[in-house]
Amino acid sequence: MLSVNVNNSKSAPDERGVRKKSAGLGLTRLMFLRLFMIFASFLSLALFSGASPTNIPFPLIVFLLLGMVFSVVFILAWRLDRNWPITHNELLFHLLIDAGFLVIVVAYEGGFSNPLISYLLVLLAVSATLLPKMYVYSFSVFCITFYTAFLLLDLTPGNEMSGPMTARQMNFQVHLQGMWVIFVVSAILITVFVTRMAETIKVRESNLAEARETEIRNEQLIGIGTLAAGTAHALGTPLSTMSVLLSELDKQGSDQLGSDRNKQDISILRDQVASCKNSINQLTDHYHKEKTSQHGKILVSSFVQNVRNYLTNVHPFADLSFELRFYDYHEINSDPSLEHGLINIIENAIKASRKKVSVRIASEKKSVLTLRIRDDGPGIPSEILEGMGEPFLTMQGGGMGLGLFLANASIQRFGGTIMMENLKDGGALTTIQLPLLENRSD
Repeated sequence: MLSVNVNNSKSAPDERGVRKKSAGLGLTRLMFLRLFMIFASFLSLALFSGASPTNIPFPLIVFLLLGMVFSVVFILAWRLDRNWPITHNELLFHLLIDAGFLVIVVAYEGGFSNPLISYLLVLLAVSATLLPKMYVYSFSVFCITFYTAFLLLDLTPGNEMSGPMTARQMNFQVHLQGMWVIFVVSAILITVFVTRMAETIKVRESNLAEARETEIRNEQLIGIGTLAAGTAHALGTPLSTMSVLLSELDKQGSDQLGSDRNKQDISILRDQVASCKNSINQLTDHYHKEKTSQHGKILVSSFVQNVRNYLTNVHPFADLSFELRFYDYHEINSDPSLEHGLINIIENAIKASRKKVSVRIASEKKSVLTLRIRDDGPGIPSEILEGMGEPFLTMQGGGMGLGLFLANASIQRFGGTIMMENLKDGGALTTIQLPLLENRSD
């Protein structure tokens, strides 16, 4: 198949680049939250260990705090500068580190009576906005488990009580148990509702990106249509002149033309000029139909016959086979652009094939018409597979890939889909699916 180079400009933002930027931004914000947690941990140490930092008897915790600071500097200065993808597992790993560090600090500084333990809800909210649903559920179970462990096991060193509790102590215990209930309920609400809200936002952003891409593609199609209309108008007069001159030459005898072969060549030229004029007329008719938004119904059999007739006339020596499996009453919405799109795809297969091209058209599902075009060529270059939605692909041999772009746009405009793939045993397969119109005979 032809070698293809994709232009640097694209019709829509690269989705992988957007995801990478979003993940990087999420990791950056997570590091700033870690700095806030470190600062809050220092305050907690001061409050629960005496006003002077020199009285802090927990060098292990201080060492951990300094290690967390170093991790923030390392990630912000080195990790984000690398091109390695930031995965969900990496984000979850950082959240678990923060949660584990918080658990250690709280265990030595007041236990579940330390208000800093509520910071677990902040980490849970962050996970709900950055991670998939199952990751969030797992992290939520992690947070609830540790909070519950503090309540049931009383992990705070030196917090053992001797003798009966006073009324004030009992009220405080009830207060702590109420905090646990509020924590569990809040964790469940965050896990369920924030996760759903984040998914809704992601779907909306995806729909907006798709709408922007569609709008850009439509603008490109309008520009191409304007250029085509101008070209059709410019070609009208020269083609008419050529047609008149060829008609005059065709009326002359063999003695004037020199040989019968010249007369045959003139006849072929007349047919080609007539074909060009017919294409221009179809373009004009299609333009007027688009202005009134009228797309006609057509029998699948008639649609396929139009495509076959064109290919037979233009490529009489091509080894092209059709396998048809659909009912005579099946109909689709169509216009000349859809026919030309299918013709262009089959012609690309003919040019790329070494010997044979097979076209299988079948109504495999009740409401879907499936067309499979297979060739035995060298396969489709990766550049074309990655740039299916691009309007211009620079090809060796003079083409620009405009036909493939227009075919893709026409198929999508009629609610269809197109997929191109390389086969393991050689060659390429293009699968097109078009919606069938409802019919009572079904």
